[in-house]
Amino acid sequence: MLLHTVNKSPFERNSFAQCMGHAKKGSSVLLIEDGVFAALKGAANESVVSNAIGDIGVYVLGPDLNARGMTDEDVIDGVKIVDYTGFVELAAEHDVVQSWL
Repeated sequence: MLLHTVNKSPFERNSFAQCMGHAKKGSSVLLIEDGVFAALKGAANESVVSNAIGDIGVYVLGPDLNARGMTDEDVIDGVKIVDYTGFVELAAEHDVVQSWL
């Protein structure tokens, strides 16, 4: 299994779009740093995230979300919020980690 990490805002770079285009069923996507903006309700890419949930696991790093003034309430339904321990567990559960820059 593959864990994709995205740390750039989908409003600044196309890293998130490229990641979602390559994420295969059974893989996971973890949004970190400014990548957390891709997990927001009402964002332009909300349908991409919502449609992917079920085929892939979509996660957001809670401390990065909170550092940007957002809460769990702001996150698209179905996106799982993890802490740093959860980040480490995801990395350990997957065979490969692919970072999208």
